[in-house]
Amino acid sequence: MARYYDLSLQPTLFGEIAVMRSWGRIGRAGGEKSEVFSSDQQAISHFLELVRRKRKKGYAPVGAGRQGE
Repeated sequence: MARYYDLSLQPTLFGEIAVMRSWGRIGRAGGEKSEVFSSDQQAISHFLELVRRKRKKGYAPVGAGRQGE
């Protein structure tokens, strides 16, 4: 089962920063979630924690030698 998980940091119109994520199976509708933080430090900390959790579950960045699996 080929899955994807996209994670990004985006500025908001109100000067905050949002952690945006989307996930699902490739070729199917997936889910989306955004979480807004008042400081860059909080957003980056949350972002890195999400990356750590996904890497622990076997997710790898695109281009990390696992394409096509």
